[in-house]
Amino acid sequence: MIMGPTGDSKGELLSQLAELVKEITGLPDCKNSCKKTHGNLVRRIKLLSPLFEELRDGNEETMIKIEEIKGFELLKVALGSAKELLQSVNEGSKLYQALQKDQITDKFQLMTETIEAALNEIPYDKLDISEEVREQIELVHTQFRRASRRPDSPDLQLDQDLAIAQKEKDPDPAILKRLSDKLQLRTINDLTKESLALHELVIASGGDPGECFEKVSSLLKKLKDYVLIENPEADTSESEKGMMKHRSPVIPDDFRCPISLELMKDPVIVSTGQTYERSCIQKWLDAGHKTCPKTQQTLLHTALTPNYVLKSLIALWCESNGVELPKKQGTCSSRKPGSSVSDCDRAAIIALLEKLANGNSEQQRAAAGELRLLAKRNADNRVCIAEAGAIPLLVELLSSTDSRTQEHAVTALLNLSINDSNKGTIVNAGAIPDIVDVLKNGSMEARENAAATLFSLSVVDENKVAIGAAGAIPALIKLLCEGSPRGKKDAATAIFNLSIYQGNKARAVRAGIVPPLMRLLKDAGGGMVDEALAILAILASHQEGKVAIGQAGPIPVLMEVIRTGSPRNRENSAAILWSLCTGDSEQLKIAKDSGAEEALKDLSESGTDRAKRKAGTILELLQRLEVNENPVSLSSL
Repeated sequence: MIMGPTGDSKGELLSQLAELVKEITGLPDCKNSCKKTHGNLVRRIKLLSPLFEELRDGNEETMIKIEEIKGFELLKVALGSAKELLQSVNEGSKLYQALQKDQITDKFQLMTETIEAALNEIPYDKLDISEEVREQIELVHTQFRRASRRPDSPDLQLDQDLAIAQKEKDPDPAILKRLSDKLQLRTINDLTKESLALHELVIASGGDPGECFEKVSSLLKKLKDYVLIENPEADTSESEKGMMKHRSPVIPDDFRCPISLELMKDPVIVSTGQTYERSCIQKWLDAGHKTCPKTQQTLLHTALTPNYVLKSLIALWCESNGVELPKKQGTCSSRKPGSSVSDCDRAAIIALLEKLANGNSEQQRAAAGELRLLAKRNADNRVCIAEAGAIPLLVELLSSTDSRTQEHAVTALLNLSINDSNKGTIVNAGAIPDIVDVLKNGSMEARENAAATLFSLSVVDENKVAIGAAGAIPALIKLLCEGSPRGKKDAATAIFNLSIYQGNKARAVRAGIVPPLMRLLKDAGGGMVDEALAILAILASHQEGKVAIGQAGPIPVLMEVIRTGSPRNRENSAAILWSLCTGDSEQLKIAKDSGAEEALKDLSESGTDRAKRKAGTILELLQRLEVNENPVSLSSL
């Protein structure tokens, strides 16, 4: 008889299995749309406990065959993955999970199949266990087998309520009540936690949570309005209400700026996914810093995206706690004496606009150059220049035949676009087609600044659509190939931001972006590896992008980055690899042949949270591939 490991290693393995079951059954009850699926998996896993306990506590002299140990090893891996899945579902955004429940159901189905396959490798009839335990385990195995073939029935009422709540501007309160009860988002405190979970989702997705984020934000606002009307004080006891009148409320940590530690008035998200007060992070950036203050990661770009969800929750918290709502910054015309914009500056701006409108070509060039410098100098100037009516005049100069005038005009618009209000004015002046024309046909400096301007404007979601439709993406790809180091980065950040919109992913792939990105990825000394990986990770989530990237043969270089790259690059490489390998056995085989298993095991232990999740899922796929390729080998050892 072929003997297996010693009693000590057997006991250790069984103890690990028993501990995993204990940890899984000790997880908090699920309180979202996955409650039924979550509970069924936990219940079935719990029934495995007697098997491990009886074997662990049995005769230590008992020898176990190699195939038996193999089955238990497979089961340990499967239960470890099940634990991670159960935790992730229980801790995430309830609304996001409700909208993504088909995908989550697929994950649970895959997990059920994986556990069932592992149980198939354990010969119960050869184990030294009691008849009672054997019957229970065979019953559990039957339940897993049945569940692997018949998924849980869908919640049709939830599907219908979600569809109506998304479609209608003012949904029926009865629908919102059902959603509030079903998802257990009944109080202001519940909604605050949901907002923070949604924020974590943005961070975990590398700033690209997808179109679903907008739907979740809209639903969250509707539920917030409903709760505020129907149940505004559900989190507050009568005694607490009395006490609140006599004490200042404690500001939640997530509502404080990590830099100033004060309540945020205008929260914005940087490229790492962290949120800061706009004025604080802008001072940090203006001082020349290129990193995220909280994480110390290098910023992919310096655009600041408004965090509307958090801002709404802060306003709700202020209203509920009797705190005065944060005031918005005033405009140039309302500023008091002592403002950083002097009367001399105002007079100078008016004089420059006169030259823009009525001067000769030399005067227009000089005036555009002066406005470019003034707009760069400070925020107050940007407000005043726009309010004076400069933007339509500068847009007209984008069509100038004088290359230097064109450079000044596009760069002045770039500097003015830093102000959020000015972004809308620039787009409403019809600037996008003219900026794209400069990007295609201007001097290299003008093209690079046009790319930076398009990136700045694309921070507003609806502008992503307009910029893509105007033909900017092929011109940006050309600049990515031809530009200076700064120009390439401007092009890359613009492409990255535009590709957050699903339609632009297809445009970028069809315009041939994948081969240039692969060249940049393979050129470690070119300084563009970070940007190339970030864009590839976003494109890999689109089917056309996945196919094009797969055809470029990226897996060997991705594996090298996973082994030796920075934390963020390892994470993006794992995300790309996950997209390629999901549902594609050929890519999975290539990954296996490239030594993925060892590298991914290391990543699953030492990577970022998102990287660990991606690595774990790919390892499961590799394990299933091995089982499918060798269906008999495990039991015939």
